[in-house]
Amino acid sequence: MSSSFTTRPVDPELRLGSVPILTTGPTDDPDHWAAEHRDPLRSLVTEHGAVMVRGLGLHDIAGTASVFTRLATGLMAEKEAFAARRSFGTGVYSSSTWPPNRTMCMHHELSYAMRFPGLMQFACLVAPNRGGATALADSPAVLAALPEALVERFEHEGWLLARNYNDDIGASWTQAFGTDDRTAVEDYCRAAAIEFAWQPDGGLRTRQRRSAVIRHPLTGRRCWFNQIAFLSEWTLDPEIREYLVDLYGSDGLPFNTRYGNGDAISRDTVDLINQVYEAHTVREPWQDGDLLLVDNLRTAHSREAYEGPRDVMVALADAVHLSDCSPTVEVMTR
Repeated sequence: MSSSFTTRPVDPELRLGSVPILTTGPTDDPDHWAAEHRDPLRSLVTEHGAVMVRGLGLHDIAGTASVFTRLATGLMAEKEAFAARRSFGTGVYSSSTWPPNRTMCMHHELSYAMRFPGLMQFACLVAPNRGGATALADSPAVLAALPEALVERFEHEGWLLARNYNDDIGASWTQAFGTDDRTAVEDYCRAAAIEFAWQPDGGLRTRQRRSAVIRHPLTGRRCWFNQIAFLSEWTLDPEIREYLVDLYGSDGLPFNTRYGNGDAISRDTVDLINQVYEAHTVREPWQDGDLLLVDNLRTAHSREAYEGPRDVMVALADAVHLSDCSPTVEVMTR
């Protein structure tokens, strides 16, 4: 086993507008390296919100999944997915299916669920020819930059997510919940405080109310933690939105968000949130073999449009329950 990087990692390189980057020496055993450096890497994520490890040379599914397992406390299966993924075992997936020419807006993974990953792991097996960065934004900084009145309203009311699962757009309910058993889906929804209604065409309509601001269970910092802008009708391409409204009606969109009391959220408000995200975005172009670790509560992530091939693996790790995050909105389960 050869490695020129077998001691505690040095401080990562910090550059304005970029993700903290830790460059390793050459190693022929990334799995061993990950096991040896797990604790200092996790400390770097806590300190900076994210860290990119460059030089491990991750290039295959099995080896990358093993590295993910070494660095995590535990991997978790995805429930309530909004887009289809390929699964490579519990907690290890391909990146979400999303048109390459469309940006996937800033969001915190599964921030609409009662149980979500505390740590996101990304590994780039094949970097795109152009674009395609997994960009990041610091959640406490975004929270501080948003208008105080808007934050106060969302803290008081929370936010609502409405979803329509069908076989035409996004993940079907069988894909999202990992089962074709309606009873199992109903049991999950009741336990997760999700209102549900089966549709005549076999689809599923759900609605859930969640906190928009939480407190990080380790650091105590207040975080803007939601998908209010990403899953809004106003983030859809206008032509696609118009087509879907014509096809399904305004209540039949695959997803949409509202204030916690049910009031509509304006396009201007969604644009404002996305503008604040962009003002606090850092990005680093992927290189083949890169590993990116992200604190999912403190740090939002996006996927930028790209050209050429792009093969990024994802792991959902270290499950956190909403009740551990001092939620600002009471959510009752039945």
